[in-house]
Amino acid sequence: MDLRRDVFQAIADPTRRTILLLLAEKSMTAGDIASHFDSSRPTISNHIRILIECGLLEKDQKGRKIYYHLNAVKLKEVADFIKPFEKQWDDQRRNKFEDAIRKFKSQK
Repeated sequence: MDLRRDVFQAIADPTRRTILLLLAEKSMTAGDIASHFDSSRPTISNHIRILIECGLLEKDQKGRKIYYHLNAVKLKEVADFIKPFEKQWDDQRRNKFEDAIRKFKSQK
């Protein structure tokens, strides 16, 4: 059984999704990231470790500090997976819009 982590495991957790959103804005240290949560620093460090294992985060050491930044290219796996569903979303949105227009016209 293959127990390697993947991007989908990483984004399944709301804390990790929030970390990704934070790092989409700018690189941060683990302490900077942890300051945005009520969780303990070791808990946030564990989330960071998982995101690194999945390839979503990379780290750069500058002096004594380690900065984490998003590897957005890795998120393409998610986009590629979702792509086939976009037509269904568009069709649903178009149907709702057409229904609203029909309803509006019938009220006149």
